[in-house]
Amino acid sequence: MVIVVLLTMSYSCSEDFLTKEPPGSTSENVFYDAKGIDALLIGTYAMVGGSSLWEISWGASIQNWTYGSAASDDAYKGSEVTDQVPVNDIERWVVQSTNNYPADKWQWAFGMGVDRANKTINVINATEEAGTITSAEADQFRGQARFLRAMFYFEARLVFGDYIPILTEETEDPTQVSNVNPDGAVLNFIVDDLAYAASVLPATQSQVGRATKWAAKALAARALLQDLKYSEAEPLLDEIINSGQFTLVPEFIDNFNIATNNNAESIFEIQANVNDINESLNAEMGIGLNWPHGADIGMCCGFHQPSQNLFNAYKVDDNGHPMFDTFNDTDLANDAGVPSEDAFTPTDHLLDPRVDYTISRRGIPYKDWGINRGRDWVRKQTDGGPYLPAPKPFFKKEERFSLSTTTGWQTGINANNYRYLRYSHVILWKAECRAAANDPAGALTYVNMIRERAKNSTPVMGKVMINQLPPSVYPWGDEGDVDWTQPAANYKIELYSSFGSAAEAMRAVQWEQRLEFATEGFRFFDLRRWDNLPNKIGGKSMAEILNNFAQADLRVRPSFMQGYTFSDADKYMPIPQAQLDQQKGVLEQRPEYK
Repeated sequence: MVIVVLLTMSYSCSEDFLTKEPPGSTSENVFYDAKGIDALLIGTYAMVGGSSLWEISWGASIQNWTYGSAASDDAYKGSEVTDQVPVNDIERWVVQSTNNYPADKWQWAFGMGVDRANKTINVINATEEAGTITSAEADQFRGQARFLRAMFYFEARLVFGDYIPILTEETEDPTQVSNVNPDGAVLNFIVDDLAYAASVLPATQSQVGRATKWAAKALAARALLQDLKYSEAEPLLDEIINSGQFTLVPEFIDNFNIATNNNAESIFEIQANVNDINESLNAEMGIGLNWPHGADIGMCCGFHQPSQNLFNAYKVDDNGHPMFDTFNDTDLANDAGVPSEDAFTPTDHLLDPRVDYTISRRGIPYKDWGINRGRDWVRKQTDGGPYLPAPKPFFKKEERFSLSTTTGWQTGINANNYRYLRYSHVILWKAECRAAANDPAGALTYVNMIRERAKNSTPVMGKVMINQLPPSVYPWGDEGDVDWTQPAANYKIELYSSFGSAAEAMRAVQWEQRLEFATEGFRFFDLRRWDNLPNKIGGKSMAEILNNFAQADLRVRPSFMQGYTFSDADKYMPIPQAQLDQQKGVLEQRPEYK
């Protein structure tokens, strides 16, 4: 495992022996050997989680729960309207350039990540030239550094688009580099770094958490897919598939359990280490607010709650297939406004079984914590909706304090890795490439691989037999209140038999990506790229989908989205005003925000 170490390196322009290093900094020349370079690399890996509290905060999260999830139809900011107010504007698509969340993402990507990667590359190059390390050793170090640089750029491009400065190890003064680039320049820069990394890195690493050739190829494929460059992405996906190195793990939930970190499906995981430093910030990843806040569990702070729209998306028909056109016409039963001690019966509608691993709702067992008691467990339903914070990153009760933090007030921080790139991504991206190539039969093969895993996975078990859930019920009520021999809900999923057209195949692929990757920070970015397809997203534009979501959401949260609409001008975040002020005449604001 890569142990996270934070390093500060100071460069001196003077050789005067009287020059003194600032307290807490380390002279560059101590890193001019393999051990020193690896320390610098580890310091760069330390940044990938998007957390460097308290220099930057949750806007830099690698999991993109704000920009990729809360800004979409997958989730709400959660919590209550008066807490972390800047995220209200992200969810409502009214972000201003002074919003500190995008500013955190910019500072993380360039001021921390890219800066560390470039300085590390310079030390690698100088050490190789001095003959202290071999060319083969230099390639291994440089491959990892360039992978990390590409990753920081990829993340920045997701949020800010192409209005970002291209900074290399040869850039003498980053403050004088414009963020206005020729078409394709940023994507090409990312892909070039990843192509180099793939050419020199091994297929496996002795330490988990380090980049490999397959991680570089998978990230390059995802970068290319942002621009719908299917013909360039698909060969990379084929190489990963044909390598035989990765498989889908049998259980869907094993992509989100601490006990199954770094499993056979994982291509690149961001490692979460707890209780190694105060507040366990090496595991925070910018999601330290996103834990159950209410009674019984009582952590902080109730953010990132799945939406009613997402819950409705898990409806299936009698054939076990999604209800593409009608899923959001009516809402599945929710307990909004219903006190926990009052009667409430969960829906008996047929549901895709992945739903209750993705959304925690009243009347369903919540991992090993107990029966979700509904309103008492939610911070404020009228603002954040009726569902608990997205449960995928959370831990089991039996793991508390051994695999979760024992210090700090963000008490939900735990050792659950973030599967940044995994084989299920590759499979569904391959399916998308086949649909785009007018090969519905090929798309069918890959979509059904994911659906077959979902069908064969063990569903959430434990049918709750009571419908009133006062505090005395916690955790599991009396004997007989939960029938552990039955699934928790009425689950059904079946494979597709065929697709009648490429458009039908693409719609199924898009839907599958939503269900499989929900609340993982993908949805907004996927809607944005699919909006450029001829048939867009099942025949609807991104704006139509999000505005329909906002209107229907008033049925659950009566006022939060009232009067707010999405337009194409909201597809990217503004360049932070503080950065524009620091680099006047150098950086330009995105045209939508001028």
